[in-house]
Amino acid sequence: MAWSFHAAPHLIAGPCVVEPGDVLPRIADRLAGIAVRLGIPVCFKASFDKANRARGDAPRGPGMDAGLRALERVRRDSGLPVLTDIHEPAQAALVAPVVDAIQIPAFLCRQTDLLVAAGRTGLPVNLKKGQWLAPEAMAGAVEKVRTAGSHDLAVTERGHAFGYGDLIVDMRSFARLRQACGVPALFDATHAAQQPGQGPGGASGGQRDQVPTLLLAAAAAGADGFFLETHPAPEQALSDAATQWPLDRLEDLMARTLDVWHAARRAAPAPSQPG
Repeated sequence: MAWSFHAAPHLIAGPCVVEPGDVLPRIADRLAGIAVRLGIPVCFKASFDKANRARGDAPRGPGMDAGLRALERVRRDSGLPVLTDIHEPAQAALVAPVVDAIQIPAFLCRQTDLLVAAGRTGLPVNLKKGQWLAPEAMAGAVEKVRTAGSHDLAVTERGHAFGYGDLIVDMRSFARLRQACGVPALFDATHAAQQPGQGPGGASGGQRDQVPTLLLAAAAAGADGFFLETHPAPEQALSDAATQWPLDRLEDLMARTLDVWHAARRAAPAPSQPG
């Protein structure tokens, strides 16, 4: 059940936030099947708390105690490794015994105390790149986590702020992230399709139909792994409903993505030989 971001290509997927009922087991069961049928490592992702919602009355999740119990059940019943976000330094040590990897949200990617606390767990850590940062600017965040004790790290591209209420993805980012940070560069296709502040009541909107285009482009451009939020009924999701990918269409999309990923590597020029 151990997880490593260095096993490329891989998939990190799940709902945005821990939800009640049978949502989590349904998603985990489908993801476990995808892992077997497509032959790739898959990690289940869900947040026990979404502390950065646009409105104070938006659903945040069940909180740490109930959320970690739900993730523990997913881990036990599905056999999948699990990943969750942390938002405060004190959460790192409490989360570490339950999960296989920790994620730092994009808005918090330069918070030193949070990064150090995540690193001290020794777990794999995924750093979401802030929507305002150049790829090279993530090198300092990676070094904070590495110096604190975690050595299995990744940085995830999820788009760059483009004016008000939109994101763009620079496909050069994956090579630049690897070169600057020395870690795998992942792509978050569903958050990259968001339109922040363009949904009802100032919540995030998005263009779900653009997810395949972005994902296939990232596969060709050299992303080492892929992140997608997915849900059996996206319109009913408690968070990020505009961009979550339908669960019943996930396997087909990932199969196409892997075809492009492998084709791009076969077509890549061989490294030049010295002399």
